[in-house]
Amino acid sequence: MSQDSFPPAVIEALGYYVYLLRDPDTDEVFYVGKGIGNRIFAHIQDSLSDKTDNLKLDRIRSIYNQGKQVKHTIHRHGLTEKEAFEVEAALIDFVGLADLTNKVSGHHSHDRGPMTIPDVIASYDAREIEIKEPSIIIVINQLYQRGMSQDELFRVTSGNWVIGKRREKAQYAFAVANSLVRQVYRIENWYLVTDSHAKPRERWRFEGHIAEEEKLQSYVNGSIRRYITQGAQNPIKYVNC
Repeated sequence: MSQDSFPPAVIEALGYYVYLLRDPDTDEVFYVGKGIGNRIFAHIQDSLSDKTDNLKLDRIRSIYNQGKQVKHTIHRHGLTEKEAFEVEAALIDFVGLADLTNKVSGHHSHDRGPMTIPDVIASYDAREIEIKEPSIIIVINQLYQRGMSQDELFRVTSGNWVIGKRREKAQYAFAVANSLVRQVYRIENWYLVTDSHAKPRERWRFEGHIAEEEKLQSYVNGSIRRYITQGAQNPIKYVNC
C-alpha cells in the first residue's frame, strides 16, 4: 500500500528532516529535499496535478506510469530548520547538482560548499590586491561553480554584458566570484552579440586569453573587496579606465 502521509505523532517526532527520492529500479537518488510534516509526499501529488515540464516531476511521472512507486528515504530528522538547510546543502553538493533533478544548489553552497585546499585558504586568508592595470572587474557570482574548467570559466566571464564604451580602454578582464579573483584575461577585442531574440539593450562579449604574465597571475585568489560596493547590482566595475 502506498504511504501518502504521516500520523500526527510521527510528524511531531520528526521535526524538520532531510529526505531523498530514489528510483525504485536503480536505487539512484534523483532529488534531495528538506521539509516538515508531510512535505516528503507533496511531490507525488504535484506530479499528478501539475502537468508542466519539470525534471523532478517528469521523473516521478515516468516511474508511476510504469506502475511503480518512488522510494522515499528520511536521511536525517529531529533537526532545526537551520540544521536541515545545512544537511540538504551538503547532500546536494556530495551527489552533484548535475545528477539530481534539484534546480539549484543547497543553502550557502557558494560560501561553505566543497572546496579544494587552495579554495579554503583563498576564502579565509585572501590577501587584498591593488589593481594597477586598466581593467574591468566582472562579477560572476551566479554563474561560478567550484571545479569548473578553465574553458567554462572563460565562457561565463567573456559575455554577454551590458557594458559602455569605457570597455575599449580596458586591457584586462578579471573574473571575480565571491570577492575573489578566479582568473585574469587579456582582452583582444569586443564584439556585439547578435541572436534571433531582440534585446532591450546591446550586449557585448570579449575575445581574449588568460594573461599568463607572473604579475597578472599573482592577482588570482586575491581579494578585491576594496573595489566592490556591497549590494551593487551591476556586475561590471571599471578600474583605471
